[in-house]
Amino acid sequence: MALLLLVSPVLLYLAAAAVGAVASVNSDWTEPSEGITIYLASNGVHTDLILPRRAAGLDWAPFVPPAQFRGAPPGAKWVAFGAGERQVYLNTPTWGDLTLRIAVHALTGGERVMHVEWVADPRFAQRTLRLRPEEYRRLWAAIRAGFALDANGHPMLLDHPGYSPADRFYRGVGKTSAVDTCNQWVAGRLRLAGIKAPLWSPFTGGLMTRYPPTGRSD
Repeated sequence: MALLLLVSPVLLYLAAAAVGAVASVNSDWTEPSEGITIYLASNGVHTDLILPRRAAGLDWAPFVPPAQFRGAPPGAKWVAFGAGERQVYLNTPTWGDLTLRIAVHALTGGERVMHVEWVADPRFAQRTLRLRPEEYRRLWAAIRAGFALDANGHPMLLDHPGYSPADRFYRGVGKTSAVDTCNQWVAGRLRLAGIKAPLWSPFTGGLMTRYPPTGRSD
């Protein structure tokens, strides 16, 4: 009986995640034949959005200047954005560094931070989407709203060098949890942009199985 009480919440969570990954919001959305290309990249656990540096009259460079990075690729035309729990991002450079204490903290209300990386070539990403200009602008605004800003309206850099010369961490808005995971944050940004997205996707599957693969012929 005790084992059943322990296992049941996990099974219910996994079942709800499976249903949420299949169910859709903005279900009437269709991808345009032409538009602004964005990418979704995943390592199997975490998903990032990759957006063009400049598109639809918007430019990421003044908001997250390449000069703030130790070595952004010269002339990089793409920027990757992800959201995650502070301790997971900053203290677990590899999955082998993840401890039970950090994992529990992330799943029960950890501090959200933003991860930004300047990208020279986004074609390593597994999924590609085309957006209408108005959809892209909504997505841009939704991502920007995830950053905590200082009194001058600038994102607040964290005292961490990043994983590579091309990436940095910034203070985010809100908390992480087992419900509002890094992958659900991505799904939520797509939903706010008006794009068809999973109702709830705490794991990568709800995102990676939904959108066309990079390198498609159309």
